[in-house]
Amino acid sequence: MDVLEAIRSRRSIGLVKENPLEKETIEKIIEAGTWAPSHYRTEPWHFFVIEGEARKALGNALVEIAKEEMDDPTSETNQKKLEKVAEKPFRAPVIIAVAIRPSDNPKALKLEEAGAVYAAIQNMLLAAHGLGVAGYWRTGAPAYHPTMKKLFGLGDHEEIAGFLYFGYPKREPHEGKRRPLTEVTTWLTEENEFETLI
Repeated sequence: MDVLEAIRSRRSIGLVKENPLEKETIEKIIEAGTWAPSHYRTEPWHFFVIEGEARKALGNALVEIAKEEMDDPTSETNQKKLEKVAEKPFRAPVIIAVAIRPSDNPKALKLEEAGAVYAAIQNMLLAAHGLGVAGYWRTGAPAYHPTMKKLFGLGDHEEIAGFLYFGYPKREPHEGKRRPLTEVTTWLTEENEFETLI
């Protein structure tokens, strides 16, 4: 698939089949992530592949985090909510948790280390799309919670950048829509044009 076509046609698809992905396919997706650019070649990423019953542990962590927001987790209503939370990791046969593991290189900036990992995630989503695999990048407060860091054995300076849910799609992706380039682009050709930006 042409790269520009892959970028334009890729969509987040959460509705996937239960069929497992082949290990070779998962490895191709991860390898694509490792080819993302990183300043000083720090490669500040780590990938956790979660399949099968291992998804229960992720569900349990999400439940523990969700309980903190509830006045009474034992109420019937909240118990039903927690059951749904526990099932979230079972929406796809494969989840790849992507972590930011900043380098100890003193020149490496924390923001740039995170940027490199986000670039890796985009590579992975595009690679999956090219392989006929649907992907969905899930984030949110639970991803950055101390309970989640503990689950994955992350240090204080490390973070989960997100969870990539992968599976074979149940439906065709919808057509995408973006704002025109004219709304998001400023062309600068003269030195004094920067004054108009202030």
